[in-house]
Amino acid sequence: MRKFIRLGLASLLATGIILAALFFPTYRPLAVTGPYRIETTRQTYTDSRRSDPYSGSGTARRVNVVFWYPQSGVIGKTFPLIIFSHGGLGTETSNESLYRELASHGYVVCSIGHPSHALWTRGEDSLITFVNLGYFGELQREDAKTDKRQSLDYYRKWLAVRTGDINFVINTIKAQASEGAGGVFEQIDPTRIGVMGHSLGGAAALAIPRQRDDVDSVIALESPFLYDIVDVEDDRFIWLDVAYPVPVLNIYSDSSWPHLDEWPQYARNADLLDNPSFNTTSLYIAGAGHFSLTDLSLASPLLVRLLEGKSSSADPRATLQKINQACLEFFDRTLKNADFGTNFTK
Repeated sequence: MRKFIRLGLASLLATGIILAALFFPTYRPLAVTGPYRIETTRQTYTDSRRSDPYSGSGTARRVNVVFWYPQSGVIGKTFPLIIFSHGGLGTETSNESLYRELASHGYVVCSIGHPSHALWTRGEDSLITFVNLGYFGELQREDAKTDKRQSLDYYRKWLAVRTGDINFVINTIKAQASEGAGGVFEQIDPTRIGVMGHSLGGAAALAIPRQRDDVDSVIALESPFLYDIVDVEDDRFIWLDVAYPVPVLNIYSDSSWPHLDEWPQYARNADLLDNPSFNTTSLYIAGAGHFSLTDLSLASPLLVRLLEGKSSSADPRATLQKINQACLEFFDRTLKNADFGTNFTK
Protein backbone atom coordinates (compact mmCIF):
# COMPACT_ATOMS: atom_id res chain seq x y z
CA MET A 1 0.00 0.00 0.00
CA ARG A 2 2.00 2.80 -1.39
CA LYS A 3 0.53 5.70 0.50
CA PHE A 4 0.16 4.48 4.06
CA ILE A 5 2.90 1.94 4.50
CA ARG A 6 5.56 3.13 2.06
CA LEU A 7 6.26 -0.43 1.11
CA GLY A 8 8.66 0.61 -1.58
CA LEU A 9 10.93 -2.36 -1.27
CA ALA A 10 12.08 -1.22 -4.68
CA SER A 11 15.28 -3.23 -4.81
CA LEU A 12 16.63 -6.64 -4.00
CA LEU A 13 19.15 -4.91 -1.76
CA ALA A 14 16.44 -3.63 0.55
CA THR A 15 14.79 -7.05 0.65
CA GLY A 16 18.11 -8.64 1.50
CA ILE A 17 18.67 -6.23 4.36
CA ILE A 18 15.20 -7.00 5.74
CA LEU A 19 15.87 -10.71 5.67
CA ALA A 20 19.21 -10.25 7.38
CA ALA A 21 17.67 -8.04 10.06
CA LEU A 22 14.85 -10.47 10.76
CA PHE A 23 16.70 -13.77 10.49
CA PHE A 24 19.77 -12.61 12.40
CA PRO A 25 18.58 -9.96 14.83
CA THR A 26 21.28 -8.38 16.93
CA TYR A 27 19.19 -5.92 18.89
CA ARG A 28 17.60 -6.22 22.29
CA PRO A 29 13.97 -5.21 22.86
CA LEU A 30 13.36 -2.45 25.37
CA ALA A 31 13.61 -3.36 29.02
CA VAL A 32 10.19 -3.90 30.56
CA THR A 33 8.82 -1.81 33.43
CA GLY A 34 6.14 -4.15 34.83
CA PRO A 35 6.34 -6.48 37.83
CA TYR A 36 5.76 -9.77 36.01
CA ARG A 37 8.42 -12.00 34.52
CA ILE A 38 7.58 -13.03 30.97
CA GLU A 39 7.15 -16.38 29.30
CA THR A 40 6.68 -17.01 25.59
CA THR A 41 5.42 -19.88 23.46
CA ARG A 42 4.88 -20.44 19.74
CA GLN A 43 1.96 -22.40 18.27
CA THR A 44 0.39 -23.14 14.89
CA TYR A 45 -3.37 -23.48 14.40
CA THR A 46 -5.05 -25.10 11.41
CA ASP A 47 -8.41 -23.69 10.31
CA SER A 48 -10.22 -26.61 8.69
CA ARG A 49 -13.07 -24.31 7.64
CA ARG A 50 -10.93 -22.13 5.39
CA SER A 51 -8.69 -23.01 2.49
CA ASP A 52 -5.48 -21.01 2.15
CA PRO A 53 -5.96 -18.59 -0.77
CA TYR A 54 -2.22 -18.59 -1.43
CA SER A 55 -1.53 -22.32 -1.35
CA GLY A 56 -2.82 -23.10 -4.84
CA SER A 57 -3.90 -26.55 -3.67
CA GLY A 58 -6.94 -25.89 -1.47
CA THR A 59 -5.14 -26.88 1.73
CA ALA A 60 -6.49 -25.67 5.05
CA ARG A 61 -5.25 -22.30 6.27
CA ARG A 62 -2.49 -22.56 8.90
CA VAL A 63 -1.90 -19.57 11.19
CA ASN A 64 1.18 -19.06 13.35
CA VAL A 65 0.97 -17.31 16.71
CA VAL A 66 3.43 -16.33 19.42
CA PHE A 67 2.36 -15.59 22.99
CA TRP A 68 4.03 -13.32 25.54
CA TYR A 69 2.46 -13.62 28.97
CA PRO A 70 3.09 -13.35 32.73
CA GLN A 71 5.12 -16.21 34.12
CA SER A 72 3.03 -19.18 35.21
CA GLY A 73 2.40 -19.66 38.89
CA VAL A 74 0.05 -16.74 39.58
CA ILE A 75 -2.61 -18.96 41.13
CA GLY A 76 -6.21 -18.05 40.34
CA LYS A 77 -5.31 -14.86 38.45
CA THR A 78 -6.19 -14.25 34.81
CA PHE A 79 -5.26 -11.44 32.46
CA PRO A 80 -6.81 -9.63 29.47
CA LEU A 81 -6.01 -10.98 26.01
CA ILE A 82 -4.41 -8.75 23.37
CA ILE A 83 -4.29 -9.86 19.72
CA PHE A 84 -1.73 -8.21 17.41
CA SER A 85 -1.66 -8.18 13.58
CA HIS A 86 1.62 -7.13 11.92
CA GLY A 87 2.08 -4.70 9.05
CA GLY A 88 1.91 -5.36 5.34
CA LEU A 89 5.29 -7.13 5.25
CA GLY A 90 5.90 -7.54 8.97
CA THR A 91 6.42 -10.59 11.15
CA GLU A 92 4.93 -11.90 14.37
CA THR A 93 7.88 -10.39 16.31
CA SER A 94 7.69 -6.95 14.70
CA ASN A 95 6.66 -5.15 17.91
CA GLU A 96 8.26 -7.39 20.51
CA SER A 97 9.14 -4.48 22.82
CA LEU A 98 5.45 -3.61 23.04
CA TYR A 99 4.36 -7.22 23.56
CA ARG A 100 6.86 -7.69 26.38
CA GLU A 101 5.91 -4.43 28.07
CA LEU A 102 2.21 -5.31 28.08
CA ALA A 103 2.92 -8.84 29.31
CA SER A 104 5.05 -7.50 32.15
CA HIS A 105 2.04 -5.47 33.33
CA GLY A 106 -0.42 -8.36 33.30
CA TYR A 107 -1.59 -8.98 29.74
CA VAL A 108 -1.48 -12.07 27.55
CA VAL A 109 -0.31 -10.87 24.13
CA CYS A 110 -0.84 -13.09 21.08
CA SER A 111 0.88 -11.89 17.91
CA ILE A 112 -0.22 -13.48 14.63
CA GLY A 113 2.13 -14.35 11.79
CA HIS A 114 -0.14 -14.19 8.75
CA PRO A 115 1.30 -16.73 6.27
CA SER A 116 1.97 -15.24 2.81
CA HIS A 117 1.29 -11.72 4.17
CA ALA A 118 4.26 -11.79 6.51
CA LEU A 119 7.70 -11.25 5.04
CA TRP A 120 8.32 -14.62 6.62
CA THR A 121 6.66 -16.55 9.43
CA ARG A 122 7.75 -19.66 11.30
CA GLY A 123 5.42 -22.34 12.62
CA GLU A 124 5.87 -24.44 15.75
CA ASP A 125 7.25 -27.16 13.46
CA SER A 126 9.91 -24.66 12.24
CA LEU A 127 8.29 -24.56 8.78
CA ILE A 128 8.92 -21.12 7.28
CA THR A 129 6.45 -19.47 4.90
CA PHE A 130 7.68 -16.48 2.89
CA VAL A 131 5.64 -13.61 1.47
CA ASN A 132 3.51 -14.47 -1.55
CA LEU A 133 4.85 -12.64 -4.60
CA GLY A 134 1.37 -11.95 -5.97
CA TYR A 135 0.40 -10.22 -2.73
CA PHE A 136 3.73 -8.38 -2.72
CA GLY A 137 2.97 -7.06 -6.20
CA GLU A 138 -0.50 -5.92 -5.16
CA LEU A 139 1.00 -3.88 -2.32
CA GLN A 140 3.29 -2.12 -4.75
CA ARG A 141 0.59 -1.46 -7.38
CA GLU A 142 -2.13 -0.20 -5.03
CA ASP A 143 -2.76 3.56 -5.36
CA ALA A 144 -5.98 4.98 -3.98
CA LYS A 145 -5.47 8.33 -5.70
CA THR A 146 -5.45 6.90 -9.22
CA ASP A 147 -7.70 3.84 -9.03
CA LYS A 148 -10.03 3.69 -6.05
CA ARG A 149 -12.04 0.76 -7.35
CA GLN A 150 -8.91 -1.38 -7.70
CA SER A 151 -7.76 -0.24 -4.25
CA LEU A 152 -11.08 -1.19 -2.69
CA ASP A 153 -10.88 -4.63 -4.30
CA TYR A 154 -7.41 -5.09 -2.83
CA TYR A 155 -8.53 -3.86 0.61
CA ARG A 156 -11.40 -6.34 0.68
CA LYS A 157 -9.13 -9.18 -0.43
CA TRP A 158 -6.41 -8.44 2.11
CA LEU A 159 -8.79 -7.78 4.98
CA ALA A 160 -10.69 -11.00 4.31
CA VAL A 161 -7.45 -12.92 4.91
CA ARG A 162 -6.41 -10.86 7.92
CA THR A 163 -9.75 -10.74 9.69
CA GLY A 164 -10.30 -14.41 8.96
CA ASP A 165 -7.04 -15.18 10.73
CA ILE A 166 -7.79 -12.87 13.67
CA ASN A 167 -11.31 -14.20 14.22
CA PHE A 168 -10.08 -17.79 13.98
CA VAL A 169 -7.29 -17.13 16.51
CA ILE A 170 -9.64 -15.42 18.97
CA ASN A 171 -12.16 -18.25 18.72
CA THR A 172 -9.44 -20.88 19.13
CA ILE A 173 -7.97 -19.17 22.20
CA LYS A 174 -11.38 -18.68 23.82
CA ALA A 175 -12.20 -22.35 23.26
CA GLN A 176 -8.88 -23.46 24.75
CA ALA A 177 -9.34 -21.17 27.75
CA SER A 178 -12.88 -22.42 28.43
CA GLU A 179 -11.78 -26.05 28.09
CA GLY A 180 -9.03 -25.63 30.67
CA ALA A 181 -6.24 -26.41 28.22
CA GLY A 182 -3.58 -25.31 30.71
CA GLY A 183 -0.36 -23.43 30.02
CA VAL A 184 -0.89 -19.95 28.64
CA PHE A 185 -4.63 -20.56 28.29
CA GLU A 186 -5.20 -20.76 32.04
CA GLN A 187 -3.77 -17.23 32.27
CA ILE A 188 -6.39 -15.73 29.92
CA ASP A 189 -9.59 -13.91 30.86
CA PRO A 190 -11.65 -14.38 27.65
CA THR A 191 -14.14 -11.71 28.72
CA ARG A 192 -11.54 -8.93 28.28
CA ILE A 193 -10.11 -8.70 24.75
CA GLY A 194 -8.20 -5.98 22.94
CA VAL A 195 -7.00 -6.02 19.33
CA MET A 196 -4.17 -4.01 17.85
CA GLY A 197 -1.97 -3.84 14.79
CA HIS A 198 0.48 -1.87 12.69
CA SER A 199 -0.33 -0.46 9.24
CA LEU A 200 -2.37 -3.06 7.29
CA GLY A 201 -2.56 -5.10 10.50
CA GLY A 202 -4.03 -2.10 12.27
CA ALA A 203 -6.62 -1.72 9.50
CA ALA A 204 -7.57 -5.37 10.10
CA ALA A 205 -7.72 -4.78 13.85
CA LEU A 206 -10.06 -1.83 13.29
CA ALA A 207 -12.38 -4.15 11.35
CA ILE A 208 -12.81 -6.73 14.11
CA PRO A 209 -15.28 -4.84 16.36
CA ARG A 210 -17.45 -4.41 13.25
CA GLN A 211 -17.58 -8.23 12.98
CA ARG A 212 -17.91 -9.42 16.58
CA ASP A 213 -19.12 -8.03 19.89
CA ASP A 214 -16.60 -9.51 22.35
CA VAL A 215 -13.75 -7.07 21.61
CA ASP A 216 -13.49 -4.19 24.09
CA SER A 217 -10.96 -1.82 22.48
CA VAL A 218 -8.55 -1.35 19.56
CA ILE A 219 -5.17 0.29 18.98
CA ALA A 220 -4.11 1.12 15.42
CA LEU A 221 -0.48 2.05 14.76
CA GLU A 222 -0.77 4.31 11.72
CA SER A 223 -3.68 2.56 10.02
CA PRO A 224 -6.72 3.67 8.00
CA PHE A 225 -10.28 2.42 8.55
CA LEU A 226 -10.25 0.36 5.36
CA TYR A 227 -13.11 -1.92 6.42
CA ASP A 228 -15.40 1.12 6.69
CA ILE A 229 -15.07 1.83 2.95
CA VAL A 230 -18.22 0.33 1.42
CA ASP A 231 -18.15 1.53 -2.19
CA VAL A 232 -16.74 3.93 -4.77
CA GLU A 233 -18.91 6.58 -6.45
CA ASP A 234 -17.78 9.48 -8.65
CA ASP A 235 -14.16 8.68 -7.82
CA ARG A 236 -14.86 8.96 -4.09
CA PHE A 237 -14.80 6.36 -1.35
CA ILE A 238 -18.21 5.87 0.29
CA TRP A 239 -17.94 5.26 4.03
CA LEU A 240 -20.01 3.22 6.44
CA ASP A 241 -22.29 5.62 8.30
CA VAL A 242 -22.30 3.85 11.66
CA ALA A 243 -20.45 5.01 14.79
CA TYR A 244 -17.38 3.04 15.75
CA PRO A 245 -18.49 0.58 18.45
CA VAL A 246 -15.53 0.49 20.89
CA PRO A 247 -12.78 2.81 22.19
CA VAL A 248 -9.89 3.17 19.75
CA LEU A 249 -6.45 4.75 19.99
CA ASN A 250 -4.88 5.84 16.69
CA ILE A 251 -1.13 6.48 16.74
CA TYR A 252 0.54 8.43 13.91
CA SER A 253 4.05 9.38 12.81
CA ASP A 254 5.41 11.95 10.38
CA SER A 255 4.80 9.43 7.59
CA SER A 256 1.03 9.94 7.62
CA TRP A 257 0.23 12.89 9.87
CA PRO A 258 0.76 15.64 7.23
CA HIS A 259 -1.17 13.61 4.65
CA LEU A 260 -4.33 12.53 6.43
CA ASP A 261 -6.42 15.13 4.58
CA GLU A 262 -5.04 14.22 1.14
CA TRP A 263 -4.85 10.40 1.22
CA PRO A 264 -8.32 9.10 0.31
CA GLN A 265 -8.10 5.93 2.42
CA TYR A 266 -7.38 8.07 5.51
CA ALA A 267 -10.48 10.25 5.14
CA ARG A 268 -12.16 8.69 8.19
CA ASN A 269 -9.03 9.23 10.28
CA ALA A 270 -8.93 12.88 9.26
CA ASP A 271 -12.63 13.29 10.02
CA LEU A 272 -12.15 11.84 13.51
CA LEU A 273 -9.48 14.45 14.17
CA ASP A 274 -11.75 17.26 13.01
CA ASN A 275 -14.84 15.80 14.70
CA PRO A 276 -13.57 13.55 17.50
CA SER A 277 -15.96 11.03 18.99
CA PHE A 278 -16.11 10.31 22.70
CA ASN A 279 -14.35 6.96 22.34
CA THR A 280 -11.64 7.79 19.78
CA THR A 281 -8.29 9.30 20.72
CA SER A 282 -5.22 10.07 18.64
CA LEU A 283 -1.51 10.35 19.39
CA TYR A 284 0.97 11.97 17.00
CA ILE A 285 4.65 11.21 17.64
CA ALA A 286 6.60 13.99 15.94
CA GLY A 287 9.94 13.08 14.41
CA ALA A 288 9.07 9.39 14.08
CA GLY A 289 8.46 7.49 10.85
CA HIS A 290 6.16 4.63 9.90
CA PHE A 291 8.65 1.88 10.73
CA SER A 292 9.79 3.71 13.85
CA LEU A 293 6.52 2.44 15.34
CA THR A 294 8.02 -1.08 15.24
CA ASP A 295 11.15 -2.77 16.58
CA LEU A 296 12.63 -2.62 13.08
CA SER A 297 13.95 0.79 14.14
CA LEU A 298 16.11 -1.06 16.68
CA ALA A 299 16.98 -4.08 14.53
CA SER A 300 18.00 -2.16 11.41
CA PRO A 301 18.10 1.65 11.56
CA LEU A 302 19.74 1.64 8.11
CA LEU A 303 16.81 -0.22 6.59
CA VAL A 304 14.33 2.15 8.22
CA ARG A 305 16.17 5.08 6.64
CA LEU A 306 16.07 3.35 3.24
CA LEU A 307 12.36 2.59 3.46
CA GLU A 308 11.34 6.02 4.73
CA GLY A 309 13.74 8.03 2.59
CA LYS A 310 15.16 9.96 5.52
CA SER A 311 16.50 9.62 9.02
CA SER A 312 14.08 9.88 11.89
CA SER A 313 14.72 12.88 14.11
CA ALA A 314 13.28 11.04 17.11
CA ASP A 315 15.33 8.60 19.16
CA PRO A 316 13.98 5.12 18.30
CA ARG A 317 14.00 3.90 21.88
CA ALA A 318 12.25 7.04 23.10
CA THR A 319 9.64 6.60 20.37
CA LEU A 320 8.96 2.98 21.35
CA GLN A 321 8.80 3.96 25.01
CA LYS A 322 6.12 6.56 24.19
CA ILE A 323 4.16 3.95 22.26
CA ASN A 324 4.49 1.41 25.08
CA GLN A 325 3.28 3.90 27.68
CA ALA A 326 0.36 5.11 25.57
CA CYS A 327 -0.77 1.56 24.71
CA LEU A 328 -0.43 0.37 28.30
CA GLU A 329 -2.45 3.27 29.68
CA PHE A 330 -5.12 2.86 27.01
CA PHE A 331 -5.57 -0.86 27.64
CA ASP A 332 -5.43 -0.36 31.40
CA ARG A 333 -8.27 2.12 31.03
CA THR A 334 -10.37 0.10 28.61
CA LEU A 335 -9.66 -3.46 29.81
CA LYS A 336 -8.83 -2.97 33.49
CA ASN A 337 -11.02 0.06 34.28
CA ALA A 338 -8.06 2.14 35.40
CA ASP A 339 -8.44 5.93 35.25
CA PHE A 340 -5.39 7.95 34.21
CA GLY A 341 -7.26 11.03 33.06
CA THR A 342 -5.11 10.99 29.91
CA ASN A 343 -6.13 12.61 26.65
CA PHE A 344 -3.78 11.79 23.80
CA THR A 345 -5.59 13.72 21.10
CA LYS A 346 -3.30 16.15 19.29
